[in-house]
Amino acid sequence: MTGREIPDEYVEGYDRTVADASATGRRLTRDELEALRTRGEAAAEAGIGLRALVRRHLSVTRERWSALSAADGHAVLAAVEQAIDALAEGHERAQRLAVRQEEAMRREFVDDLLYGRSDLGRLAERAERFGLLLARAHAVGVAQGGEPVEDTHPATRQVESAVTGRFGERRILLTTKDGRLVCIAPGDQDDVLTFFAEQALAATGGGRVAIGRAHPGAGGVVHSYEEALNALELADRLHLREPVLRHADLLVYPVLTRDRQAMVDLVDNTLGPLRTARGGAGPLVDTLTAYFDAGCVAAEAARRLNLSVRALTYRLARIHKLTGADPADPVHRYTLQTAVIGARLLGWPDDDR
Repeated sequence: MTGREIPDEYVEGYDRTVADASATGRRLTRDELEALRTRGEAAAEAGIGLRALVRRHLSVTRERWSALSAADGHAVLAAVEQAIDALAEGHERAQRLAVRQEEAMRREFVDDLLYGRSDLGRLAERAERFGLLLARAHAVGVAQGGEPVEDTHPATRQVESAVTGRFGERRILLTTKDGRLVCIAPGDQDDVLTFFAEQALAATGGGRVAIGRAHPGAGGVVHSYEEALNALELADRLHLREPVLRHADLLVYPVLTRDRQAMVDLVDNTLGPLRTARGGAGPLVDTLTAYFDAGCVAAEAARRLNLSVRALTYRLARIHKLTGADPADPVHRYTLQTAVIGARLLGWPDDDR
């Protein structure tokens, strides 16, 4: 909207106010200033830009200049300056309020979406306002850094700027939840979450990113979000080193723990004899963990444990003697590796079960 298109109601009485103040050399009164602020606020709510509003008032000043110039020019300009400042203050006040309301609505929507609250039909309507089509499948990426991040955190702005600059309007929602960065993207656009992971790791100085699988509907967003959170929790429990985790690659772990008692029995029966070793079972379980994580390559496992290959070989032999299972034997290896995974999930042998 240009200055000339602004309705007269937004400049009504302005020339008289300026003329009266400049004629006496007085400052605008508190009531006059508040009236101008209110008018600036109303203009903002009507969608009138600040530049157009100021231009319209300056145009009125120019049109009335012959009448106003009877007073001292400095007094005229001082009165105009006060008036414009009050208009701008009111306009900016309305804009700040609108931003706060928008942020509050966005935060409420994100909370409802990720907690699965609210009527699904109503949630879908609100989602369109924030660029999501919940009829489609979506996948969720969650980044957890060394310190909590919120919407105003520099890392959040950095990642959002990078993702928006790269993908533009691809119906992506980037937000924060419980101190973590969250990216919701269409399920068929895996490149978005891959890029999000790269940017989030760089912006947070490390940390870890987990990506849930794509699921349809509003409930699908919640499901994918929970999968990502579960992947982060699992990574902490298993001390996984990978910076980017995909829930789809970790499905074996919930399968293994579905029958907790069976897993407890497997761990106790397979690894229980290691408790009798000097120093307890812990160092030997760590040895097996490193050995399996290294692809059963003794030299690499020894390097990870800061041991000599000879010392590692001795430990493996000790494990074989105590458990009766040889880590180097493919037949025994599966049982041992499954038991080691179970031990890590259960916190064995440190857990006082």
